[in-house]
Amino acid sequence: SLLAMVLLRSFVRLTALFLQSGWWGVAPSPTDEGALRTGHGDHGEPGHQEPHKDSYSTFASEFLESRYLSDDGYPFPTAPPVDPFAKIKVSDCGVTKGCIRYGKPGCDAETCDYFLSYRRIGTDVEFEMSADTDGWVAVGFSSDKKMGGDDVMGCVHDDNGRVRIHHFYNVGQWAKEIKRNPARDEEGIFENNRVTCRFKRPLYVPREETLVDLHLSWYYLFAWGPAIQGSITRHDIDSPPVSDRMISIYKYEDIFMPSTAYQTFNSPICLLLIVALTFYLLMGTP
Repeated sequence: SLLAMVLLRSFVRLTALFLQSGWWGVAPSPTDEGALRTGHGDHGEPGHQEPHKDSYSTFASEFLESRYLSDDGYPFPTAPPVDPFAKIKVSDCGVTKGCIRYGKPGCDAETCDYFLSYRRIGTDVEFEMSADTDGWVAVGFSSDKKMGGDDVMGCVHDDNGRVRIHHFYNVGQWAKEIKRNPARDEEGIFENNRVTCRFKRPLYVPREETLVDLHLSWYYLFAWGPAIQGSITRHDIDSPPVSDRMISIYKYEDIFMPSTAYQTFNSPICLLLIVALTFYLLMGTP
């Protein structure tokens, strides 16, 4: 505690003063002091300093104060450094892992509105998720394209700045947190107003209503939104995106899904209208 550190510093300083003053031993005689000042003893031999008078006290003060205490009087941290969060590699998408990107064409794990990757590692599946939010990001495994009766894994950013992995089950439009959490080897970070996480989950699990076997194919539901005191709230968009087809964990694809802002311009009818309007403007009215 702070009080203990203050007492320790006071003790060290008093010890140093005590040792330097000579109170710990027999005080030197005037002749000895003169010999020390002149550098010679009684027989003309070079004088020697008293052991411990300066060397021990200096060692004690420097060792205890400089090596064990910082300038502010607090102990130096002893906890091992924490490995930084390894960035998601989008270059592996479609090669050694499957990826789903939702957002602007050409976006990656740091710029997509939503990003998900998956890959098999032994008997586990490793997921990576990222979304443009300060709250939570999740993926649901569904037998249809609708919310309700879905196994959901979510990464939630709490008020302490931590990102934790939670297990949910969709009851209609509401996500209920499940105590049994199959996630392990959890990592998470909140940076640049994005929630990003990585975790593993067993490929096979005992049959249970709230857990699905990932070796089967499922529709993937994608959602993200704000959180209040570490609890998720309603997702950012009214109709969260869902995969067009069932996704197999054994097939690594790189799937891009344009966000709503870019879906209009991808429509054939919209493109035809743009071409017609451009031609009309260039040719002018008759």
